Amino acid sequence: MPDAAAQCPGCGRSMVPDECALGTVGGLPETLAGALAYFLLPAIVFLLVPPYRKNRFLRFHSFQCLGLCLAAVVVGATLRVAGFGLFFVPTLGRLLILLVSVFIPLAFFAVWAVVVVKALQGEMFKLPIVGHFAARHSPAG
Repeated sequence: MPDAAAQCPGCGRSMVPDECALGTVGGLPETLAGALAYFLLPAIVFLLVPPYRKNRFLRFHSFQCLGLCLAAVVVGATLRVAGFGLFFVPTLGRLLILLVSVFIPLAFFAVWAVVVVKALQGEMFKLPIVGHFAARHSPAG
């Protein structure tokens, strides 16, 4: 494999060193700490406690967790308002509310599971809007 390769030709993983976890921070492996950052309380702790807040990998995943939680709250509030309006539509409105109230939380759970697994693999997987915000707030160096 050439030294300047950006991805492994066998598995497709990124070979760029600043986009993956390499060691330990504060006694935890970076990959485990990155996955723990997708739980809200550890994400806040990682952004406030000195050994963790200086680590780019953890800052990225902590900010992405906070952004994902904020997006879930905004989508949930929007769906509540829309659901109130649809409640007055006979049969179809209530069916649509039921369908959306099951599908949206499952979609958020699936996205959460993907980013936790990607963090355990040591990757800085960016979600479309939230990931760019997280990358901007976790600069290299």
